[in-house]
Amino acid sequence: MISVLLADDQSLIRAGFRMILKTERDIDVVGEASDGREAVAQADALTPDVVLMDIRMPGLDGIEATRQITARNSGRRVLVLTTFDLDEYVYESLRAGASAFLLKDAKEQQLVAAIRIVADGGSLFAPSVTRRLIEKFAERPRNPTASAQLDHLTVRESEVLRLVARGLSNAEIATQLVVSEHTTKTHVASILQKLDLRNRVQAVVLAYETGLVQPAG
Repeated sequence: MISVLLADDQSLIRAGFRMILKTERDIDVVGEASDGREAVAQADALTPDVVLMDIRMPGLDGIEATRQITARNSGRRVLVLTTFDLDEYVYESLRAGASAFLLKDAKEQQLVAAIRIVADGGSLFAPSVTRRLIEKFAERPRNPTASAQLDHLTVRESEVLRLVARGLSNAEIATQLVVSEHTTKTHVASILQKLDLRNRVQAVVLAYETGLVQPAG
């Protein structure tokens, strides 16, 4: 059973999400929060598998709440939902440790599928978000400080990081490198530990920031 915490300052939005999710046998809404501070406290108290997080909330916003939740528990997954398709929100959400970013006009089944993907350790982004995010990476100056972090990686780990940044799953990476999926998972875990990253999403961000991977086109 996937436990979910709903964090949104609008009670009608939370009620709508709850109605959508209550019909799913493998998903259980364990709590709600109306602002960022409450979301952090509820995440600590209820230990949900996934937090559905709004960005614009009074007091502590969703980005800072995401940062605090993932910092306290690196295994906690945050799926950011917002009506605002703005680059700064996308980028800062990823930097804060979010595992997925969807717009609130996403179809119901997209939301349900995203929760399952995130709970399983994956990541997901709205198509428009993915396209604009990669375009944004292409415009950003390279970060020399971040680039120095890559010196800690072995040649094979750098290769794995490139493939992670290209969106390949562990199974796909294992096939391409002709190694076991267990070996791939070990490499990914080592990369995250050496670079002090919380999840694969942040690894992708770093790979583009440092120029290890160049946006296609």
